[in-house]
Amino acid sequence: MSDSALWTALADPHRRAIVALLLERPRPVGEIVEACGLSQPSTSKHLKVLREAGLVRVRQDAQRRVYALDPAPIADLDVWLAPYRELWNRSLDKLARRLDETAPDDPEEPAPKD
Repeated sequence: MSDSALWTALADPHRRAIVALLLERPRPVGEIVEACGLSQPSTSKHLKVLREAGLVRVRQDAQRRVYALDPAPIADLDVWLAPYRELWNRSLDKLARRLDETAPDDPEEPAPKD
């Protein structure tokens, strides 16, 4: 799996919806079709992209194909996002400090009326 395949797979909102659905539990294709409101061929194309990116696994269960989320690429994505999450946390911490500095001394005191 390449990073670009992962990003391409997750760029589409229908594929993200399928990933979110599979986060709950493995599902057969028919359930995915019904839940996403897509045609069966369209859903199959999205599942193929997700499978090729390594995001989902498929197993045969009698006549059904059951898809499950593969957490490994998501874990890789989480590792990649970690520095950006830290950047946001620092920015939010700075904002909180600034808001604390500019907050009125008495939070019970009503704001002045014009």
